[in-house]
Amino acid sequence: MYNTVSYKTKQFFFVLIKLSIVVAAFYFMYNKLVNNGTLDFAEFINILNKKNVFSVENIFFLIFLSLFNWFFEIFKWKILVTSIKEITFFEALQQSLGAFTASLFTPNRIGEYGAKAVYYTKNYRKKVLLLNLLSNVMQMGVTIVMGCVGFWLFISKYALDINYVKVSRYFIIIAVISTIIVIVLKKTQYKIKGFPFEKIKNFIKKLSFNLKVLAVILSFIRYGTFSFQFYFLLHLFGTPLAYYEAMIVITTYYLLVSVAPTIYLFDVVIKGSVAVYLFSFTDINDISVLCIVTLMWLLNFVIPSLFGSYFVLRFNLPKQDVSC
Repeated sequence: MYNTVSYKTKQFFFVLIKLSIVVAAFYFMYNKLVNNGTLDFAEFINILNKKNVFSVENIFFLIFLSLFNWFFEIFKWKILVTSIKEITFFEALQQSLGAFTASLFTPNRIGEYGAKAVYYTKNYRKKVLLLNLLSNVMQMGVTIVMGCVGFWLFISKYALDINYVKVSRYFIIIAVISTIIVIVLKKTQYKIKGFPFEKIKNFIKKLSFNLKVLAVILSFIRYGTFSFQFYFLLHLFGTPLAYYEAMIVITTYYLLVSVAPTIYLFDVVIKGSVAVYLFSFTDINDISVLCIVTLMWLLNFVIPSLFGSYFVLRFNLPKQDVSC
């Protein structure tokens, strides 16, 4: 049916889809800022003015950290894709930001997989999906490793009302289930995002060791960048926490919010609730925490989405697919 539609009709619907993505992204971002149930927008701006967050030096440094954060994400994508096809840094930038904007409405950015794949011809798309999966697993792995260390230090430092007997039971259950899953994976054709587990394992094995190590290092650098940005904002809001103490809470925070399935446009609410709870142990007031979480969302999600919208509008299918 698609092949029977005229070229002009195809182009019209293609442009309409791109416009719909951009308009929806702008609307929901605006709505989330203005009608935020946890933080009044006027109050948010007023607090930022009082804390002198809008000074030239602070704005420059915060934006620099956001650029630094995204630079390493884009660079990581470039080196991963180079294993199957040479691309420039600008192409990697287009793909990363464009796919980010297109995936805002999907839980845990799952739409990013398809959005990045359409930048390539059909013969590359399965490999691109696997590379994107690998990139996200690496970043998640770093978050889990750092978060587990932070969480262990957090429960050691603060008096949490935890029933350790029940927790131990849960860990035993998880360990048993994990063992069963490993055994099943070895004996069945289990699939992850539509790909057989064995195929994913073989694909990753074929990638060079140096490439995988470099991608992991970039994931750590990126994690260090946005976690330091969070700490810098805590400093701007006059919190008395030392860097080590702040990082215990920050790493725990990123661990908890990373495992919760959310839509990126709305996760500022969930992140705000988690952050308020964790920082309550450090006697930091709720409003300051909510302002910091909202600023992190603006700097690392909203601003990149605005640039990504431009690339969504400029997007064209690869020549091979257009000719089809």
